[in-house]
Order: sequence, then C-alpha cells, then structure tokens
Amino acid sequence: MDIALLTKALILGIVEGLTEFLPISSTGHLILAGDLLAFNDDKAKLFSIVIQVGAILAICWEYRQKIASVICQLPRQAQAQKFVLNLIVAFLPLAILGLLFGKHIKALLFKPIPVALAFIVGAVVIIWAEKREHKIRVTDLDDLTLLDALKLGIAQAFALIPGTSRSGATIIGGLLFGLSRKTATEFSFFLAIPTLVVASLYDLYKHRDLLALADDGVMFAVGLIAAFISALLAVKGLLRYISHHNFIIFAWYRILFGLIVIGTAYSGVVEWSVN
Repeated sequence: MDIALLTKALILGIVEGLTEFLPISSTGHLILAGDLLAFNDDKAKLFSIVIQVGAILAICWEYRQKIASVICQLPRQAQAQKFVLNLIVAFLPLAILGLLFGKHIKALLFKPIPVALAFIVGAVVIIWAEKREHKIRVTDLDDLTLLDALKLGIAQAFALIPGTSRSGATIIGGLLFGLSRKTATEFSFFLAIPTLVVASLYDLYKHRDLLALADDGVMFAVGLIAAFISALLAVKGLLRYISHHNFIIFAWYRILFGLIVIGTAYSGVVEWSVN
C-alpha cells in the first residue's frame, strides 16, 4: 500500500468536495493541487472523474427527499415535470458549448496562470454583483420559469473557463436574474447532478483507455469517500452561511488565491508545471 499515494488521494478528495459547490472553482483547485502534489498523470485524470461521483452522491443524499418526491411524482404531477424540464433546459447551454469548444478550452486554459487570472476576474464579478441592489422576484425553486432556467444555464456555461466556478457562475447569475440567495444556491446544487453525471460519463468514455489504470481500488475509494464527506459538510455549511451573509468573502478568497499563484509562479517560489 502506497501511503504517499493514499495521502494525495485523501487531499484531492477533500479539495474536490469542499470546492465543488462553493463559488471558488473545484476545477481550478484540482488543477493547482494536482500540480503541487505532482499528481497530474493519466491516473490522476481518471481519479478526478471518480471523485466527482463522491460530490454528486453528497448532493443526492442531502436532497434525497426532494429527489425521491420528484421521481415518484414525475409521471403525473406537472410541478415535478416542470422541475425536471428546468434542469434539462439549464443543462443544455454548457453541454452544447462544451461539445463545441471544450477541447480547445482545455488545451489553452487548463494551466495554473490562466486559472489564477480566472479566479481574480470571477472575484470582481462577485463583488460587482453583490454591490448591486437585489430585486428578488423568485424565492422558491418551483417558481422558476423555463426562461429563468435558460438564463441560469447560460450563466453556468461560463464555468467552461477553468477557475470560473460552475456553482459560482450559476449562483451569481441567479442573483442578477432576481433569484433569492437560497433559491439560486439550491438550483446550482440540483443542476450539478445532471451536469456532473453527464460530464463524468463523457470523460470516462473519452478516456476509457485509462480504465486499465484503476488498479488501485483503495486509492480511488479514499478519494471518493473524502469527496463525499467534505462535499456534504460544504453544502450544509454554505446553506447556513448564506442565510445571514453574502458571497463577498469568497471573492476576497479568490483574489488572494489567484495572486498567490501568480506571485509564486513569477518569483520562482513554486515551479508550476505550466506557466
């Protein structure tokens, strides 16, 4: 048993879980953490897909009653059908743009410095959005229209840029479009389910040749469980936090994190693999 490898799996699983649903970019953190831990080979690509499953399961567990209710009522209840249709509509912009441009974006932007810059730009957007006057017109997920869902989906599509944050783009977009803080956050959680499931399956299909590398079941299990537990804690914590606070603290974190990455890269303190 390789203790060093299990430690890396534990760290990256925690990073994935803590950052997937906060507006601070899980992809950006995983790129940078993997670079620091020298865990960015082919096995690491497969590992990053697997630990997303842990984050998905955390959302499914936290909202298991809502999900079960929607599934049971879907054949006959219009509200359940509308909820699912909203998720499908919101998912489509990212799916379409990802298929068209995902390969080029990964080639150009999945590097530490572009990620750090995206952290900072995203922070500026969060601060700007929070400083605006909020005119709330939607306070419940069941009140979302198809147009609302489409606009939220377009907002989520900005997360194709690594370092932007899928949840952050959706939540801040929701605030700009008139959703309450809780409604925007919860919709970003539910939208994560189809988004991450499809993305994980698509990545597994594209990298199916890597499945032969899944020979260390303990490592993958450690990462998945760590992602599940940390994501569950992050979701619960975020819901409590937003009941009394805004998202500006996450913006300042993003700015600090981005400046540290840029500073260490250009000073030579950290030798990032790609600058």
